[in-house]
Amino acid sequence: MRPLRWLFALSLSMLVSSSAIAENKRLLLVTDSGGFIHDSVGLSEQILKEIGPKNGIDVTCFRYTRDVKDKAFEKYAEQFRKTTGVKVEPENCGRVNAETLKKFDCVLFFTTGNPLANDEVEDLVEWVKAGGSVAGTHCGSDTLYPAKDRPWNEAYGKLIGAYFKTHPPGFQKIKIKVEDAKHPAGTAFENGAPFEDEMYIFRDEPYSREKLHIILSITGDTVDNLLEKAKKSGRSDNDYAISWCQEIDKGRSFYTSLGHRKETWKDERFQKHLIGGLKWAMKQAEGDATPSAKIGK
Repeated sequence: MRPLRWLFALSLSMLVSSSAIAENKRLLLVTDSGGFIHDSVGLSEQILKEIGPKNGIDVTCFRYTRDVKDKAFEKYAEQFRKTTGVKVEPENCGRVNAETLKKFDCVLFFTTGNPLANDEVEDLVEWVKAGGSVAGTHCGSDTLYPAKDRPWNEAYGKLIGAYFKTHPPGFQKIKIKVEDAKHPAGTAFENGAPFEDEMYIFRDEPYSREKLHIILSITGDTVDNLLEKAKKSGRSDNDYAISWCQEIDKGRSFYTSLGHRKETWKDERFQKHLIGGLKWAMKQAEGDATPSAKIGK
């Protein structure tokens, strides 16, 4: 009987291990918009909650991560509803702190303004270094700028990889240069694929190919048109990336500047691109993270 009991126990153990492997990852989408509120925010929640579970990702949304007792909250909630079409309810409000982060595998920022307090920025950095993952889409780089009264925000910029500088008026038609076609976030597009969105130009720092693995960028022939519309407000290195990733100690970071337009969120290529990046960040998919400047050396 003992061998049978042993085999039963082994089978049960394998079943439990298999279930643990198949368990969905947990993504926290943060859309607190203390600055500009994008009208695609409500749709982003809907899209991610629809495609996330199909890709092994359960999605929770925080529409407000600051003090709900603040007098400005009601005004904010009304403006958020008018712009996005969704309400800010108690169940989708919460702080992004050490206690919250224990419940998730990745935090995706689709934010503006200052959604995190000083100690919460520190909590996020430590959590990522310990093995968590952070991601940003579009205005996730237009968030938590360092300032005299908030110097700690600089740590967030390094996690995301860059800060937004400017963009030409309206939406720009560009061609995508696929710099890593094998990366999970790079397989969605063909090299030279046309795309239309609000294209970001980033500040000189902290963006650097010495630290970031560039996945997508803007082709040279469409950069000229971009800069002409931006009134030559370009980068000194003429480097116009769209998406990248990086490893931070035991954790990972992924960013894409795409995501302003509702049409972008409905685009299957963008969905595949974003999900691929998130899966890489949460170690559900393999991909290179070698800083682009060091490739080939």
